[in-house]
Amino acid sequence: MAIIKSQQIWRDLWCFLHLRFAKLNPFERPEMKLIPLITAILVSLGLYYLVIQRDTLLAFARGEAAQAPIESAATASEQVAQAEVEPGEHRIGVVALHSKAQVFDSAVILRGMTQAVRQVDLRAETSSTVISEPLRKGVQVAKGDVLCKLDPGTRPAALLEAQARLSEARANMPVSEARLDEAYAKLNEAKMNLTASEKLSAGGYTSDTKLAASRAAERAAVAGVASAKGGLETARAGIESAIAAVATARKEIERLTILAPFDGLLESDTAELGSLVLPGDHCATVIQLDTIKVVGFVPETQVNRVILGAPAKAELATGAQVQGKVTFVSRSADQATRTFEVEISVANPDLAIRDGQTANIAISAQGSSAHKLPQSALTLNKNGQLGLRIVRADQTVGFVPVRLLRDEADGVWVAGLPETADVIITGQDYVISGVAVAPSYIEANQ
Repeated sequence: MAIIKSQQIWRDLWCFLHLRFAKLNPFERPEMKLIPLITAILVSLGLYYLVIQRDTLLAFARGEAAQAPIESAATASEQVAQAEVEPGEHRIGVVALHSKAQVFDSAVILRGMTQAVRQVDLRAETSSTVISEPLRKGVQVAKGDVLCKLDPGTRPAALLEAQARLSEARANMPVSEARLDEAYAKLNEAKMNLTASEKLSAGGYTSDTKLAASRAAERAAVAGVASAKGGLETARAGIESAIAAVATARKEIERLTILAPFDGLLESDTAELGSLVLPGDHCATVIQLDTIKVVGFVPETQVNRVILGAPAKAELATGAQVQGKVTFVSRSADQATRTFEVEISVANPDLAIRDGQTANIAISAQGSSAHKLPQSALTLNKNGQLGLRIVRADQTVGFVPVRLLRDEADGVWVAGLPETADVIITGQDYVISGVAVAPSYIEANQ
Protein backbone atom coordinates (compact mmCIF):
# COMPACT_ATOMS: atom_id res chain seq x y z
CA MET A 1 0.00 0.00 0.00
CA ALA A 2 2.84 2.37 0.79
CA ILE A 3 4.41 1.76 -2.65
CA ILE A 4 1.11 2.38 -4.52
CA LYS A 5 0.58 5.59 -2.57
CA SER A 6 4.10 6.84 -3.34
CA GLN A 7 3.64 6.11 -7.08
CA GLN A 8 0.44 8.21 -7.14
CA ILE A 9 2.25 11.08 -5.40
CA TRP A 10 5.10 11.04 -7.92
CA ARG A 11 2.60 11.01 -10.83
CA ASP A 12 0.80 14.05 -9.42
CA LEU A 13 4.12 15.82 -8.85
CA TRP A 14 5.19 15.22 -12.48
CA CYS A 15 1.95 16.63 -13.80
CA PHE A 16 2.34 19.72 -11.66
CA LEU A 17 5.86 20.40 -12.87
CA HIS A 18 4.92 19.84 -16.55
CA LEU A 19 2.06 22.27 -16.41
CA ARG A 20 4.12 24.81 -14.49
CA PHE A 21 7.03 24.91 -16.92
CA ALA A 22 4.80 24.64 -20.01
CA LYS A 23 3.44 28.10 -19.22
CA LEU A 24 6.83 29.77 -19.09
CA ASN A 25 7.54 32.47 -21.63
CA PRO A 26 10.76 31.77 -23.60
CA PHE A 27 11.48 35.50 -23.65
CA GLU A 28 11.61 35.76 -19.87
CA ARG A 29 14.93 36.37 -18.23
CA PRO A 30 16.96 33.21 -17.20
CA GLU A 31 16.87 34.06 -13.48
CA MET A 32 13.05 34.15 -13.70
CA LYS A 33 13.11 30.53 -14.97
CA LEU A 34 15.59 29.35 -12.28
CA ILE A 35 13.55 30.33 -9.20
CA PRO A 36 10.51 28.12 -9.96
CA LEU A 37 12.84 25.26 -10.75
CA ILE A 38 14.59 25.49 -7.35
CA THR A 39 11.24 25.81 -5.61
CA ALA A 40 9.98 22.68 -7.32
CA ILE A 41 13.11 20.73 -6.32
CA LEU A 42 12.76 21.75 -2.68
CA VAL A 43 9.08 20.86 -2.64
CA SER A 44 9.91 17.49 -4.18
CA LEU A 45 12.52 16.75 -1.51
CA GLY A 46 10.11 17.74 1.23
CA LEU A 47 7.37 15.51 -0.13
CA TYR A 48 9.87 12.66 -0.53
CA TYR A 49 10.92 12.76 3.14
CA LEU A 50 7.37 13.28 4.38
CA VAL A 51 6.06 10.26 2.50
CA ILE A 52 8.85 7.83 1.61
CA GLN A 53 11.25 8.54 4.50
CA ARG A 54 8.65 9.45 7.10
CA ASP A 55 10.05 7.09 9.83
CA THR A 56 13.61 8.32 9.26
CA LEU A 57 12.49 11.97 9.51
CA LEU A 58 10.58 11.35 12.77
CA ALA A 59 13.53 9.46 14.26
CA PHE A 60 15.84 12.36 13.34
CA ALA A 61 13.45 14.82 15.00
CA ARG A 62 13.44 12.75 18.20
CA GLY A 63 17.24 12.51 18.19
CA GLU A 64 17.23 8.72 17.71
CA ALA A 65 19.33 6.63 15.39
CA ALA A 66 17.72 6.13 12.05
CA GLN A 67 16.43 2.68 11.27
CA ALA A 68 17.57 0.76 8.26
CA PRO A 69 15.46 1.68 5.20
CA ILE A 70 12.90 -0.74 3.86
CA GLU A 71 14.44 -2.09 0.72
CA SER A 72 11.38 -3.68 -0.75
CA ALA A 73 7.72 -4.26 -0.22
CA ALA A 74 8.42 -7.95 0.23
CA THR A 75 10.82 -7.29 3.16
CA ALA A 76 8.27 -5.03 4.85
CA SER A 77 5.55 -7.58 4.43
CA GLU A 78 7.82 -10.30 5.91
CA GLN A 79 8.50 -8.16 8.99
CA VAL A 80 4.80 -7.48 9.47
CA ALA A 81 4.07 -11.15 9.13
CA GLN A 82 6.76 -12.05 11.65
CA ALA A 83 5.36 -9.50 14.12
CA GLU A 84 1.92 -10.99 13.70
CA VAL A 85 3.24 -14.54 14.21
CA GLU A 86 5.21 -13.72 17.44
CA PRO A 87 3.23 -11.07 19.31
CA GLY A 88 4.35 -12.39 22.80
CA GLU A 89 8.06 -11.79 22.18
CA HIS A 90 7.96 -8.07 23.06
CA ARG A 91 10.87 -7.43 25.47
CA ILE A 92 11.89 -4.43 27.54
CA GLY A 93 15.34 -3.02 26.89
CA VAL A 94 17.66 -2.81 29.93
CA VAL A 95 21.38 -2.39 30.53
CA ALA A 96 23.09 -5.14 32.54
CA LEU A 97 26.56 -5.35 34.03
CA HIS A 98 28.66 -8.53 33.91
CA SER A 99 29.79 -8.62 37.55
CA LYS A 100 32.24 -11.08 39.09
CA ALA A 101 32.85 -11.54 42.80
CA GLN A 102 36.04 -10.03 44.17
CA VAL A 103 38.00 -10.53 47.37
CA PHE A 104 36.66 -7.86 49.67
CA ASP A 105 38.80 -6.65 52.55
CA SER A 106 35.94 -6.37 54.97
CA ALA A 107 37.66 -3.91 57.28
CA VAL A 108 35.81 -2.57 60.28
CA ILE A 109 35.25 1.13 59.62
CA LEU A 110 35.04 3.45 62.61
CA ARG A 111 35.19 7.14 63.33
CA GLY A 112 37.21 8.32 66.28
CA MET A 113 39.83 10.73 67.50
CA THR A 114 43.46 10.84 68.58
CA GLN A 115 44.47 10.88 72.23
CA ALA A 116 47.79 11.35 73.98
CA VAL A 117 49.10 8.06 75.29
CA ARG A 118 49.73 9.73 78.67
CA GLN A 119 48.42 12.96 80.15
CA VAL A 120 48.59 14.16 83.75
CA ASP A 121 47.53 17.27 85.62
CA LEU A 122 50.11 18.03 88.29
CA ARG A 123 48.68 19.65 91.43
CA ALA A 124 50.10 20.92 94.71
CA GLU A 125 49.92 18.64 97.77
CA THR A 126 50.74 21.35 100.30
CA SER A 127 50.21 25.05 100.73
CA SER A 128 53.00 27.53 100.10
CA THR A 129 54.22 30.26 97.77
CA VAL A 130 55.76 29.51 94.36
CA ILE A 131 59.42 30.58 94.23
CA SER A 132 60.37 29.15 90.79
CA GLU A 133 60.18 30.87 87.41
CA PRO A 134 57.23 29.66 85.35
CA LEU A 135 57.67 27.47 82.25
CA ARG A 136 55.54 28.29 79.21
CA LYS A 137 53.26 25.79 77.50
CA GLY A 138 54.67 23.94 74.53
CA VAL A 139 58.06 23.44 76.16
CA GLN A 140 59.58 19.97 75.98
CA VAL A 141 60.33 18.61 79.45
CA ALA A 142 62.21 15.52 80.58
CA LYS A 143 61.39 13.20 83.44
CA GLY A 144 62.51 14.78 86.74
CA ASP A 145 62.57 18.39 85.53
CA VAL A 146 61.38 20.93 88.14
CA LEU A 147 58.03 22.41 87.13
CA CYS A 148 57.00 24.19 90.37
CA LYS A 149 59.12 24.90 93.47
CA LEU A 150 57.45 26.14 96.66
CA ASP A 151 58.78 28.14 99.60
CA PRO A 152 59.85 25.66 102.36
CA GLY A 153 59.04 28.04 105.23
CA THR A 154 59.53 26.36 108.66
CA ARG A 155 59.50 22.83 107.27
CA PRO A 156 63.31 22.35 107.53
CA ALA A 157 63.13 23.33 111.22
CA ALA A 158 60.29 20.84 111.74
CA LEU A 159 62.46 18.14 110.20
CA LEU A 160 65.35 18.98 112.52
CA GLU A 161 63.03 18.82 115.54
CA ALA A 162 61.72 15.42 114.46
CA GLN A 163 65.26 14.14 113.98
CA ALA A 164 66.21 15.39 117.47
CA ARG A 165 63.26 13.57 119.03
CA LEU A 166 64.28 10.44 117.21
CA SER A 167 67.79 10.72 118.60
CA GLU A 168 66.42 11.22 122.11
CA ALA A 169 64.13 8.23 121.79
CA ARG A 170 66.95 6.06 120.61
CA ALA A 171 69.13 7.25 123.52
CA ASN A 172 66.46 6.22 126.05
CA MET A 173 66.35 2.72 124.64
CA PRO A 174 69.49 1.38 126.45
CA VAL A 175 68.17 2.75 129.79
CA SER A 176 64.91 0.91 129.37
CA GLU A 177 66.73 -2.27 128.41
CA ALA A 178 68.99 -1.96 131.54
CA ARG A 179 65.95 -1.51 133.77
CA LEU A 180 64.44 -4.64 132.33
CA ASP A 181 67.63 -6.60 132.96
CA GLU A 182 67.71 -5.28 136.56
CA ALA A 183 64.08 -6.30 137.05
CA TYR A 184 64.85 -9.82 135.82
CA ALA A 185 67.81 -10.04 138.25
CA LYS A 186 65.63 -9.01 141.19
CA LEU A 187 63.04 -11.54 140.15
CA ASN A 188 65.59 -14.33 140.09
CA GLU A 189 66.88 -13.32 143.54
CA ALA A 190 63.36 -13.24 144.95
CA LYS A 191 62.64 -16.71 143.57
CA MET A 192 65.81 -18.07 145.17
CA ASN A 193 64.95 -16.54 148.56
CA LEU A 194 61.42 -17.91 148.38
CA THR A 195 62.71 -21.40 147.62
CA ALA A 196 65.12 -21.27 150.58
CA SER A 197 62.39 -20.01 152.92
CA GLU A 198 60.01 -22.76 151.87
CA LYS A 199 62.63 -25.45 152.59
CA LEU A 200 63.55 -23.97 155.96
CA SER A 201 59.90 -23.60 156.88
CA ALA A 202 59.26 -27.23 156.04
CA GLY A 203 62.12 -28.29 158.46
CA GLY A 204 60.94 -25.90 161.21
CA TYR A 205 64.02 -23.72 160.90
CA THR A 206 62.29 -20.46 159.94
CA SER A 207 59.16 -18.64 160.91
CA ASP A 208 56.02 -18.25 158.84
CA THR A 209 56.57 -14.52 158.85
CA LYS A 210 59.86 -14.94 157.02
CA LEU A 211 58.23 -17.22 154.46
CA ALA A 212 55.45 -14.69 153.83
CA ALA A 213 58.00 -11.90 153.35
CA SER A 214 59.87 -14.01 150.77
CA ARG A 215 56.67 -14.61 148.83
CA ALA A 216 55.84 -10.87 148.85
CA ALA A 217 59.32 -10.02 147.59
CA GLU A 218 58.91 -12.55 144.72
CA ARG A 219 55.62 -10.98 143.65
CA ALA A 220 57.14 -7.50 143.77
CA ALA A 221 59.99 -8.68 141.53
CA VAL A 222 57.46 -10.02 138.99
CA ALA A 223 55.71 -6.64 138.99
CA GLY A 224 59.05 -4.92 138.50
CA VAL A 225 59.75 -7.03 135.40
CA ALA A 226 56.36 -6.14 133.96
CA SER A 227 56.99 -2.48 134.61
CA ALA A 228 60.44 -2.65 133.00
CA LYS A 229 58.90 -4.34 129.93
CA GLY A 230 56.33 -1.56 129.72
CA GLY A 231 59.08 1.04 129.87
CA LEU A 232 60.95 -0.75 127.10
CA GLU A 233 57.87 -0.86 124.89
CA THR A 234 57.28 2.83 125.56
CA ALA A 235 60.84 3.59 124.48
CA ARG A 236 60.38 1.58 121.30
CA ALA A 237 57.10 3.37 120.57
CA GLY A 238 58.85 6.68 121.09
CA ILE A 239 61.43 5.68 118.51
CA GLU A 240 58.75 4.64 115.99
CA SER A 241 56.89 7.90 116.55
CA ALA A 242 60.04 9.91 116.05
CA ILE A 243 60.82 8.00 112.85
CA ALA A 244 57.32 8.76 111.55
CA ALA A 245 57.70 12.42 112.41
CA VAL A 246 60.98 12.57 110.51
CA ALA A 247 59.40 10.85 107.49
CA THR A 248 56.46 13.27 107.57
CA ALA A 249 58.76 16.27 107.72
CA ARG A 250 60.84 14.93 104.83
CA LYS A 251 57.74 14.18 102.75
CA GLU A 252 56.45 17.67 103.37
CA ILE A 253 59.73 19.05 102.09
CA GLU A 254 59.57 16.77 99.03
CA ARG A 255 56.12 18.14 98.23
CA LEU A 256 57.66 21.58 97.85
CA THR A 257 59.16 20.49 94.50
CA ILE A 258 56.82 19.28 91.73
CA LEU A 259 58.70 17.28 89.07
CA ALA A 260 57.79 16.09 85.56
CA PRO A 261 56.71 12.42 85.83
CA PHE A 262 57.77 11.53 82.25
CA ASP A 263 59.19 13.00 79.07
CA GLY A 264 56.59 15.11 77.31
CA LEU A 265 55.23 18.53 76.45
CA LEU A 266 53.79 21.19 78.69
CA GLU A 267 50.18 21.68 77.69
CA SER A 268 49.75 24.65 80.08
CA ASP A 269 51.90 27.26 81.78
CA THR A 270 53.26 26.32 85.17
CA ALA A 271 52.18 28.23 88.28
CA GLU A 272 53.30 31.85 88.31
CA LEU A 273 56.14 33.06 90.52
CA GLY A 274 54.86 34.43 93.85
CA SER A 275 51.41 32.87 93.61
CA LEU A 276 49.98 31.07 96.63
CA VAL A 277 48.96 27.49 95.98
CA LEU A 278 46.84 25.33 98.23
CA PRO A 279 46.49 21.55 98.23
CA GLY A 280 44.82 20.61 94.94
CA ASP A 281 45.74 23.78 93.05
CA HIS A 282 47.00 23.30 89.48
CA CYS A 283 50.71 23.44 88.74
CA ALA A 284 51.06 22.14 85.15
CA THR A 285 49.71 19.67 82.55
CA VAL A 286 52.14 17.31 80.83
CA ILE A 287 51.25 15.13 77.83
CA GLN A 288 53.25 12.42 76.06
CA LEU A 289 52.84 12.30 72.26
CA ASP A 290 55.77 10.22 70.98
CA THR A 291 53.25 7.38 70.92
CA ILE A 292 49.62 8.31 70.36
CA LYS A 293 46.33 6.47 70.61
CA VAL A 294 43.54 6.52 68.04
CA VAL A 295 40.33 5.77 69.90
CA GLY A 296 37.06 4.68 68.29
CA PHE A 297 33.88 2.85 69.25
CA VAL A 298 32.81 -0.30 67.42
CA PRO A 299 29.15 -1.45 67.38
CA GLU A 300 28.27 -4.66 69.14
CA THR A 301 27.46 -6.35 65.81
CA GLN A 302 31.11 -6.07 64.70
CA VAL A 303 33.07 -6.17 67.94
CA ASN A 304 33.89 -9.88 67.52
CA ARG A 305 35.67 -9.08 64.24
CA VAL A 306 38.22 -6.87 66.01
CA ILE A 307 41.11 -8.75 67.58
CA LEU A 308 44.13 -7.56 69.56
CA GLY A 309 47.21 -7.01 67.43
CA ALA A 310 45.23 -6.58 64.20
CA PRO A 311 46.79 -4.02 61.82
CA ALA A 312 44.84 -0.82 61.41
CA LYS A 313 45.15 2.49 59.65
CA ALA A 314 43.60 5.88 60.20
CA GLU A 315 43.09 8.90 58.02
CA LEU A 316 43.20 12.20 59.87
CA ALA A 317 41.16 15.26 59.03
CA THR A 318 44.30 16.79 57.55
CA GLY A 319 44.51 13.95 55.00
CA ALA A 320 47.53 12.31 56.65
CA GLN A 321 47.37 8.52 56.94
CA VAL A 322 48.93 6.59 59.81
CA GLN A 323 49.24 2.90 60.64
CA GLY A 324 49.29 1.02 63.91
CA LYS A 325 47.95 -2.00 65.77
CA VAL A 326 44.95 -2.64 67.97
CA THR A 327 46.15 -2.60 71.58
CA PHE A 328 42.85 -2.57 73.48
CA VAL A 329 39.28 -3.78 72.95
CA SER A 330 36.86 -2.99 75.74
CA ARG A 331 35.01 -5.84 77.43
CA SER A 332 32.28 -3.55 78.70
CA ALA A 333 29.87 -1.66 76.45
CA ASP A 334 28.99 1.98 76.83
CA GLN A 335 25.57 2.02 78.47
CA ALA A 336 24.28 4.89 76.33
CA THR A 337 25.47 3.82 72.86
CA ARG A 338 26.00 0.06 73.30
CA THR A 339 29.40 0.35 71.63
CA PHE A 340 32.82 -0.92 72.67
CA GLU A 341 35.96 1.21 72.92
CA VAL A 342 38.88 0.28 70.68
CA GLU A 343 42.39 1.75 70.95
CA ILE A 344 45.06 1.73 68.25
CA SER A 345 48.66 2.62 69.14
CA VAL A 346 50.50 4.66 66.52
CA ALA A 347 54.14 5.76 66.58
CA ASN A 348 54.52 9.55 66.52
CA PRO A 349 58.26 10.29 66.83
CA ASP A 350 58.07 13.70 65.14
CA LEU A 351 54.98 14.74 67.16
CA ALA A 352 53.14 15.50 63.90
CA ILE A 353 49.90 13.98 65.22
CA ARG A 354 48.13 16.13 67.77
CA ASP A 355 45.85 15.19 70.59
CA GLY A 356 42.12 15.41 69.75
CA GLN A 357 42.24 15.15 65.92
CA THR A 358 39.32 13.49 64.14
CA ALA A 359 40.21 10.24 62.39
CA ASN A 360 38.55 7.68 60.12
CA ILE A 361 39.71 4.25 61.27
CA ALA A 362 39.89 1.03 59.25
CA ILE A 363 40.74 -2.14 61.18
CA SER A 364 41.72 -5.18 59.11
CA ALA A 365 39.42 -8.17 59.43
CA GLN A 366 38.99 -11.48 57.66
CA GLY A 367 38.26 -10.98 53.93
CA SER A 368 35.20 -12.28 52.08
CA SER A 369 33.75 -12.47 48.56
CA ALA A 370 31.62 -9.55 47.41
CA HIS A 371 30.55 -7.54 44.35
CA LYS A 372 31.26 -3.86 43.79
CA LEU A 373 28.38 -2.19 41.91
CA PRO A 374 26.99 1.29 41.24
CA GLN A 375 24.89 2.51 44.12
CA SER A 376 22.07 3.36 41.70
CA ALA A 377 21.65 -0.36 40.91
CA LEU A 378 20.19 -1.00 44.37
CA THR A 379 16.41 -1.25 44.48
CA LEU A 380 13.57 -2.54 46.65
CA ASN A 381 11.10 -5.31 45.98
CA LYS A 382 7.41 -5.09 46.80
CA ASN A 383 8.16 -6.13 50.39
CA GLY A 384 10.64 -3.30 50.84
CA GLN A 385 13.65 -5.63 50.86
CA LEU A 386 16.96 -4.24 49.61
CA GLY A 387 18.40 -6.10 46.65
CA LEU A 388 19.38 -6.16 42.98
CA ARG A 389 17.57 -7.20 39.82
CA ILE A 390 19.51 -9.55 37.56
CA VAL A 391 19.08 -11.08 34.12
CA ARG A 392 18.56 -14.84 34.40
CA ALA A 393 19.62 -17.43 31.84
CA ASP A 394 16.19 -17.37 30.15
CA GLN A 395 16.46 -13.58 29.62
CA THR A 396 13.94 -12.81 32.35
CA VAL A 397 14.29 -10.63 35.42
CA GLY A 398 15.10 -12.03 38.85
CA PHE A 399 15.44 -10.35 42.26
CA VAL A 400 18.30 -11.19 44.68
CA PRO A 401 18.34 -9.79 48.25
CA VAL A 402 21.75 -8.40 49.18
CA ARG A 403 23.54 -7.14 52.26
CA LEU A 404 25.34 -3.80 52.09
CA LEU A 405 28.95 -4.14 53.28
CA ARG A 406 30.54 -0.78 52.53
CA ASP A 407 29.64 2.45 50.77
CA GLU A 408 32.48 4.08 48.82
CA ALA A 409 32.70 7.08 46.50
CA ASP A 410 32.74 4.97 43.32
CA GLY A 411 30.25 2.27 44.32
CA VAL A 412 28.97 -0.06 47.01
CA TRP A 413 30.15 -3.49 48.13
CA VAL A 414 27.34 -6.01 48.51
CA ALA A 415 27.13 -9.66 49.54
CA GLY A 416 24.48 -12.19 48.58
CA LEU A 417 24.99 -12.48 44.82
CA PRO A 418 26.38 -15.65 43.18
CA GLU A 419 29.97 -15.77 41.95
CA THR A 420 28.96 -14.22 38.60
CA ALA A 421 25.80 -12.26 37.91
CA ASP A 422 24.32 -10.01 35.21
CA VAL A 423 23.09 -7.09 37.30
CA ILE A 424 20.62 -4.65 35.75
CA ILE A 425 21.99 -1.16 36.31
CA THR A 426 19.66 0.79 33.99
CA GLY A 427 15.92 0.12 33.87
CA GLN A 428 15.77 -1.99 37.03
CA ASP A 429 12.99 0.17 38.47
CA TYR A 430 10.74 -0.44 35.45
CA VAL A 431 10.73 -4.24 35.51
CA ILE A 432 9.73 -6.90 38.00
CA SER A 433 10.65 -10.55 38.48
CA GLY A 434 9.67 -12.76 35.56
CA VAL A 435 9.49 -10.00 32.93
CA ALA A 436 11.24 -10.78 29.64
CA VAL A 437 13.98 -8.29 28.77
CA ALA A 438 16.33 -7.52 25.92
CA PRO A 439 19.55 -6.69 27.82
CA SER A 440 22.54 -4.75 26.57
CA TYR A 441 25.64 -5.91 28.41
CA ILE A 442 28.66 -3.97 29.62
CA GLU A 443 31.72 -5.15 31.47
CA ALA A 444 32.56 -4.12 35.03
CA ASN A 445 35.56 -2.03 33.93
CA GLN A 446 33.57 0.08 31.46
